[in-house]
Amino acid sequence: MALIAPRVTPGLPADDARNLARSLQDSNDITVFVDGTVHRLPDEARDAVVDLLGRLGRGEAVTVSSVEEMLTTSRAAELAGISHTYLRNMTDRGEIPVEYRGTHRRIRLADIMAWLETQKKTAAAEEESNK
Repeated sequence: MALIAPRVTPGLPADDARNLARSLQDSNDITVFVDGTVHRLPDEARDAVVDLLGRLGRGEAVTVSSVEEMLTTSRAAELAGISHTYLRNMTDRGEIPVEYRGTHRRIRLADIMAWLETQKKTAAAEEESNK
């Protein structure tokens, strides 16, 4: 996994931290508004936001970062349901992006998922045209 652009936020001032902690006490209900539109977060995202707010509510400094999962070619091939050799050939042809760690190939999970989605759409379109 590769670390992507961490962001450090200092702890909240004591009064703000106390108010936030009081608001979060016994509550996991978080409503998110983006440009005036309400968005319901999936459980995992809600839990991460509640954890972040809880830490800020305790006056802790917080670092927020994301990771991009990098897969070995064996793991990527397994997820895609194809052979390791076929996947390596696709990376050689540039059909799936690849990064090298020394001599070892690594493939982003997002790239494999995008390829799988393309395959599903192609199969659906072919099935529709055969009707």
